Amino acid sequence: MLDPTPFEPPRGHIDWWRAATIACLLIIAVATATGVSMFEQFKAQIHHLQAQLQHTAQIKYIAVLLDNQQAPAMLITLDPQEGALQIQRLNSLTEGRSDSMQLWALPANGQPRALGVLQSTGKTVRLPASDNTLVDVAQLAISVENKDDARPRNQPSLPYLFKGSVVQKAL
Repeated sequence: MLDPTPFEPPRGHIDWWRAATIACLLIIAVATATGVSMFEQFKAQIHHLQAQLQHTAQIKYIAVLLDNQQAPAMLITLDPQEGALQIQRLNSLTEGRSDSMQLWALPANGQPRALGVLQSTGKTVRLPASDNTLVDVAQLAISVENKDDARPRNQPSLPYLFKGSVVQKAL
């Protein structure tokens, strides 16, 4: 005859499965918390790097203007985000009281185009410029002009003092 009492596994097996289940749940909980924490850290790092990138100058064009002895005289960069040409003097040459320095764009084909007068005698000068200011320009040059002559010019009145090629930098 059959025994009517249900079969019960030995007590030790149930405790072992219960402990294994609890251990697996704890491992899953720790792994989930770690994953969420790492995701939040990566998200914060990406946000920080994006903010840094927005504040970093994005130089698109560079030109080093040379003097008659082929020594660097001016460093010119264009940052389209700021909308300005930054002109840095690399030598100690300054214009006289009645003179001013004027920046010229020299396209490969066409007439020189005046980009602005360097008003400051400091080491760094900024001139407003758009992203398209140097698109078709092969060289930049600086001439010395009479400060009192307010007529707009299509050509410099004197030979170029400094001249150099424009290089488009890969961003």
